[in-house]
Amino acid sequence: MRAVGLFTHGGPEVLEVIDLPEVHAGPGEVRIRVHAATVNPTDVGARNGTRATMQAADPPPYVPGMEVAGIIDEVGSDVPDRLKVGDAVLAIVIPEGSHGAYREQIVLDARSVVRAPVGVSHAEAATLPMNGLTARRSLDLLDLKPGQVLAVTGAAGAFGGYVVQLAKAEGLTVIADASEADEPLVKSLGADIVVRRGNDVAERFREHFPDGVDGLADGAILNALAVPAVRDGGAYTSLRAYQAEPQRGINATATLVRAYAEEWEKLETLVKQVEARTLTLRLAQTYPPEQAADAHRRLEAGGTRGRLVITF
Repeated sequence: MRAVGLFTHGGPEVLEVIDLPEVHAGPGEVRIRVHAATVNPTDVGARNGTRATMQAADPPPYVPGMEVAGIIDEVGSDVPDRLKVGDAVLAIVIPEGSHGAYREQIVLDARSVVRAPVGVSHAEAATLPMNGLTARRSLDLLDLKPGQVLAVTGAAGAFGGYVVQLAKAEGLTVIADASEADEPLVKSLGADIVVRRGNDVAERFREHFPDGVDGLADGAILNALAVPAVRDGGAYTSLRAYQAEPQRGINATATLVRAYAEEWEKLETLVKQVEARTLTLRLAQTYPPEQAADAHRRLEAGGTRGRLVITF
């Protein structure tokens, strides 16, 4: 079975096509013939050594990737009737050793797998699970009510875009950041107000809401620079495990998608929202496994609007 992995950390050139043993579904598991696996910033950390300490628990090769789409080709015992051989599905993956999404066959707990949206390609479907669930987790942590104001940084990215669309579906007022070039995109996603991005974006949010916003989802990873935009007693949630210093009664949380990795009902709801056109799947480009390094280079160059996907 082909996969894309690495034996040593480094630049994109360390990625190579490798051969892994065939795997089989056990109780409560399904096997997916993977047709698409997205390339995300977390995969870069798995490749360049940022996550080396965590990876050290397993021997190489290390296979990155946190979301897949494909066809179920084997079902273990005790799998619910909602999943059957031949179903087009998507899933979130928590990488461990060679168990990452960049492989043409993967076994997953059925609770991480749902049917794919009707009428979309495997490559498009693969762009939903991780970023969609991360956005869902952020909004659940912020716990805002209809009519309240949400600020979103990094709104043009995959995570930020989903946050904007989900928030609007829930009746929130959304103020978001964007570059001049990305402003039309962010407005098209539903943002009520768009301000210029930058390290001083908190000041621009405050220009529109002098007392501060009710909640902030920090997709741009501004961390401490973003918190001043939040009102006293408001809510802030970060990515990449950043924990804000306690201040002004703000409920500061860190969004970790692992908390929802087996929450199939939440993922299924996202699928239905795609089918209802509440959420927009954004695919930028596909790459064969042999060009995975090129996909990583493009992602690290910045400015990608939509996901890069490896197709098997």
